[in-house]
Amino acid sequence: MLAGDADREHAVGLLKEAFAEGRLTQSEYEDRIGRAYQARTYGDLDVLTGDIPHGLPPVQAPPAFWPYPPAPPRTNGYAVGSLVCGIAGTMFGLPAVPAIVLGHIARRRIRRTGEQGDGLAVAGLVLGYVVTGLMLAVTVLLAGLVAWTAHG
Repeated sequence: MLAGDADREHAVGLLKEAFAEGRLTQSEYEDRIGRAYQARTYGDLDVLTGDIPHGLPPVQAPPAFWPYPPAPPRTNGYAVGSLVCGIAGTMFGLPAVPAIVLGHIARRRIRRTGEQGDGLAVAGLVLGYVVTGLMLAVTVLLAGLVAWTAHG
């Protein structure tokens, strides 16, 4: 079968790619390019490009219904704040109460909006309640110690 101009250009493109990859020397490249432009049949072009690996054909993306993939669900900011306050509460004590408040707000909003971050909110709540409970226990013990030493 006779080759067309597009077929010759395709063969030249393969030769250029092979030369750029170092598969052909300068003289081989020039010789094959000249013969590619003079080729009349597919057989002539196959002789010029038959020893060059063509690689995998380009993969076309499957047709999509959306021009862009959907954005991943957001993480609730109150949940992040709850966890941060819960962690800070373990070090400083005071931010433990905001961890509880933010955790409850976050869980309510997550149920309503479907955002991510429920685990963060729960972790903030647990840390907040544990730190607050420990602070209350220490306060009661100190108050009891003060009262006992004042009467003693």
